[in-house]
This record gives sequence, structure tokens and C-alpha cells, in this order.
Amino acid sequence: MALAALARFADTHALMINASPSLPYWAIWLERGARPKRGDIILFTPPPSPLLEAHFSARPRPFGKEVSGMPGDLVTEKDRRFFVNGRLVATAKRASRRGEALALGPTGVVPQGCYFVTTGHKDGFDSRYAAIGWICGKRILGVGRPIL
Repeated sequence: MALAALARFADTHALMINASPSLPYWAIWLERGARPKRGDIILFTPPPSPLLEAHFSARPRPFGKEVSGMPGDLVTEKDRRFFVNGRLVATAKRASRRGEALALGPTGVVPQGCYFVTTGHKDGFDSRYAAIGWICGKRILGVGRPIL
């Protein structure tokens, strides 16, 4: 019985190691299928793009970012600053560390089943950029709970 319970637990949870400086945690407990809330960390597979491939490889590891915008929230942008329901959540750089132009991410009402994700890190690669955009549905692996 204990082995069956452990197997069920392993199906819904995983330990993730964060190698990116964009989050201040190095160990995150992933809970698959959990419903993200504002401020939660979600782990997701990033969408494919040439920019992402150049910086992270053709098969990048999952990303972890904070949920700043929930379905139905209004995302706006002014002078490369992004706001969710009028609250500043991130500022977008014009170019990557390698000098590539960084196109701005989506604005408008966050679609159902999608999230606008950010980090407080100045070099965070998240929804403020078109190469990431909304994080929706099957891309979402689950909610991350920082443990270290």
C-alpha cells in the first residue's frame, strides 16, 4: 500500500532544480495539475523560437516564472513597462545580452487558460517578450513551491 501511495505521489510531484538567476530559489517542488494563483511560480515548457534556441538550446529545460496576470486580467504596456490591472510588473529590455532585438510580449486581456508570467530579475526571459508570450494550457507543468 505504501508503494502505491508513493507511486501516486510521484505522478503528481517532482523536485526541480533551478539553474537560472531569474528566481531566487534553487530548489522548487512541482505540483502537477495544481491551479496557479497570482504570485505563484509556474513551471512550463517555453514555446519554440529562434531566440530561445540561441540562448537555451533546441530543447530547453522547463522555465519557472511568477504568475503576474491571471485569465481576465488586463495587461498594458507603456515605454516598455508592463502593467497588470494598472500595477507595474516588469520592464522589458530592448536587446538581449548578445544584442538581439527583443520584441515586446502580448497586451490585452489574458485569455482563459493562460497566464502572464514575469520575474523581478532585470534579465528575466518571460511574458514581457514575444518569444515567451502568454503561457497557456499544455505548456504548464504545474505550480512550483520554493523549498530552498
